[in-house]
Amino acid sequence: MKFGTSFAALAALALAVPSLATAQGGGKPTVAVLYFNNSAIGTANAELAPLSKGIADMLIGELAMNPGIRVVERDQVQKMLEEQKLSTEGKVEGATAVKVGKLLGAHHMVTGGFITDRSGKMRFTARVFNVETGAIEFPMAGGPTGVVEGKIENFMELVNQLATKINTGAKLPDIPARVGEARKDAAKKVPYEAIALYSKGLAAKDAGNKAEAVTLFRKSLDKFPQFDRAEAELKKLP
Repeated sequence: MKFGTSFAALAALALAVPSLATAQGGGKPTVAVLYFNNSAIGTANAELAPLSKGIADMLIGELAMNPGIRVVERDQVQKMLEEQKLSTEGKVEGATAVKVGKLLGAHHMVTGGFITDRSGKMRFTARVFNVETGAIEFPMAGGPTGVVEGKIENFMELVNQLATKINTGAKLPDIPARVGEARKDAAKKVPYEAIALYSKGLAAKDAGNKAEAVTLFRKSLDKFPQFDRAEAELKKLP
């Protein structure tokens, strides 16, 4: 069973469970994710730069499994950044995050960063801003941190853990337990090498290098044939 196909099945399962927002008759809260800041040191900084987009994209996919929220697609975020000539390189200030969130029509704006060390460990940090008030709603003082860390080969599992922390910390509608457990299992199957190539493909695509992007997405699929996110990106390119 394909990775993306299994997620599609999970989405169908999730939609069978009424969300809190739907039950109350209100609209679903909208979440957007900015590219993650690359704090890797030395030569690793340039090597891992594409993960800024890759982490955001994979996190978008994880958060989108929650049927109680709406998540802005990465292509929409990229288009808006280009139109507004906004850069997410370096530390993203709260005011910038809130501005981007308003332009995207989001209620919650996720920002974050990542760093690695020589032992092969990676750390993700995340913050969530309330777009209406501009306040940081996660992490809160005295509460759970917005940090996950582990071995880089367990990359997708770390993204899954971060998505769970964000969902809980920002007090978003609960994801159905069955979907959450299945999502956790699916995350264990994606090799880091496939995600690294996929991330480079996203960077090439955004830079207008379509031929290079196609090559990288195909290489990603070679590493993990069930990687439907890479397959979906290939279908978008002429």
